[in-house]
Amino acid sequence: MTGLIALTGATGIAGEALIPLADLTLGRRALPGKPHRAFDLTGPAPDLSGVETLIHAAFSHLPGKYRGGEGDDPTGFLAANRDGTKRLFDAAARQGVKRVIFLSSRAVFDGLPPGTDLPENRAPDPQSLYGQTKLAAEAHLAALPLTGLSLRATGLYGPGRAHKWRDLFADYRAGKTIAPRRATEVHTADLAQAVRLLITESTPGPVHLSDILLDRHDLLAEVQRLTACPHPLPERATTPVSQLRCARLHSLGWVPGGQALLHQSLATLLA
Repeated sequence: MTGLIALTGATGIAGEALIPLADLTLGRRALPGKPHRAFDLTGPAPDLSGVETLIHAAFSHLPGKYRGGEGDDPTGFLAANRDGTKRLFDAAARQGVKRVIFLSSRAVFDGLPPGTDLPENRAPDPQSLYGQTKLAAEAHLAALPLTGLSLRATGLYGPGRAHKWRDLFADYRAGKTIAPRRATEVHTADLAQAVRLLITESTPGPVHLSDILLDRHDLLAEVQRLTACPHPLPERATTPVSQLRCARLHSLGWVPGGQALLHQSLATLLA
């Protein structure tokens, strides 16, 4: 009999997309129709009996903020996200979990100059506390006797209770000035596709997850087209962007949705 797939962070933007893959959730509250076991990053490790694959997407931070998500409490931020994650991973190794898929971040490279190419063998260099915390968890996972996969994701977008561009779209449609910006993005459906492929992976190590390079000018041009909004678009950004190379996922057959999926999703995101 195949073991269970357990998921932390099911109420977050990443975790919400991964719920269909999970047999049970680990968190502070149960979800309708899904088996549940109690877990909090600030408390003891959960019961992982029967779990074969643990997907760890839980992260404690200020709403809507990852870099800078510690606010004025870096000590509490580290106690939950670094120390709580280490306790979880130690429990996974102790209780016989075969595989851990950890939702890490491109932020493990945020100390490198903008425009740096980021293959999976690039040495991390985090500057932010967020990036340093993710890398500390990666290193701890890599030292344990199980298959540890650190999924370094870029910015995630997609439908959910509070999608990432809600305030941006509202500000643009209200006629506010929008600062230029370019960033790499990946749809939460492509995250779910990637995790589905990794559930049977046996080779540990980092895995990169990224899709499109998106300028706010182009994103809001689509919003303008869909809504007939009369307000001017922001200037195109000129700052170089460091892009993740996703060789491992592509070798497993991962094919992200690209610009086509972005365009298909915008009407839902605007609603």
